[in-house]
Amino acid sequence: MTRDAAMRRGWIVTLAGIGINLALGVLYAWSVIAKTLTGDWGWSAGQASLPYAIAVGVFALSMVFAGRAQDRFGPRVVATLGGLFTGGGMLVSSVGTADNALPIVVGFGVLAGAGIGLGYAAATPAAVKWFPPARKGLITGLVVSGFGLASVYIAPLTTWLLGEYGVSGTFRILGGAFLVTCVGLSQLLMNPPAGYVPAGLTAVPAPVARSVGAAARVSDLEPETRDFDWRDMVRTKQFALLWFMYAFSAFAGLMIIGHMAKIAALQMPTVNLGFLLVAVLAIGNAAGRVVAGLASDRIGGIRTMFAVFVLQAVMMGALAVSNTTLALVPVAAAIGFCYGANLSLFPSTTAGYFGTTHLGVNYGLVFTAWGVGGVFGSMVAGSIVDSMGAYALAYAIAAGLCLIAAGLTFATKPPSPLLAVRAEELRSVA
Repeated sequence: MTRDAAMRRGWIVTLAGIGINLALGVLYAWSVIAKTLTGDWGWSAGQASLPYAIAVGVFALSMVFAGRAQDRFGPRVVATLGGLFTGGGMLVSSVGTADNALPIVVGFGVLAGAGIGLGYAAATPAAVKWFPPARKGLITGLVVSGFGLASVYIAPLTTWLLGEYGVSGTFRILGGAFLVTCVGLSQLLMNPPAGYVPAGLTAVPAPVARSVGAAARVSDLEPETRDFDWRDMVRTKQFALLWFMYAFSAFAGLMIIGHMAKIAALQMPTVNLGFLLVAVLAIGNAAGRVVAGLASDRIGGIRTMFAVFVLQAVMMGALAVSNTTLALVPVAAAIGFCYGANLSLFPSTTAGYFGTTHLGVNYGLVFTAWGVGGVFGSMVAGSIVDSMGAYALAYAIAAGLCLIAAGLTFATKPPSPLLAVRAEELRSVA
């Protein structure tokens, strides 16, 4: 394959990944649906948070298996299954009623959650593998920006559908549309052929790579010899640090995303800004993924994470006192920016620390932190507002976790590439 043909194929895969994520981003429209469930169906905030929290948890858990499956079977098969599960889960949700939440819990929470994980896991690694390391942040940011940007159109569309067709009709229409879209675009996903080396990266024979001393630079080593498989990765302190930072930041981000419409209604009861704030948050979400990806390519992922975590903590405090449209809109955009930045920084940093050969399963394991943070963030916020009638305590908890994450960045350094070489040699001896 010529260099020009490879670049064209890489951009096709990237654009297909963006399109898939634009459909899978239905997860971020849940706050609009939840507002209808509490207002029209009489559900409590805790009840309305349950399908979303389950979807977040299943999404994260399925990323581990989906990542391994896409490494083994290729992204096309895995993404196709993701489209079938997501669309099918929404269709199952359409038979739910105010008195019977089980179809929504199973359909949206379990099936759609698993489908989103399958599709999301297949899109980013497939695109990243076509490009050199210097573009990892940018490509990752572009692909995942589709997921964050989805609410810009899904939030107003869902609001209109809810008004015209009710909850059941909305699930049915969205389910059918996303099934067709995801399955169709999945056919464009593919990994590079065996032996493919991105432009600007030169492979070094393994014996030469293994002969270098402890002071060797990452760029001196053959790409395969500095790739960690998941067993080696989880033994490193870098994995643990990334995991906790991701969990703490996701707690704050997903707590707000899942409750944004409810927060707006509670803090500004006379103004209907629900779906507008969801859309504003989504624009910030998408922008954060691209901007943070570019920043990480220039100054490094960990330095960018520190700035994002601090800003995220400040915005939690600002949200607590935002009771006007002029204050709430920019704060929502900034919170979305910080959350989206993390969705770009963590996969690109995982690729930079542990390599791309096993990126699917490796990032899947790191991504479980997102699920843990999201489940607890949504449920804690729902419980607090049900018992106290306000989100102030939830904001304070989220801000504290973001500051802890910022502190952990000072202890996070790249693992030595020689660790992966030694682990490979030990496995070959065993």
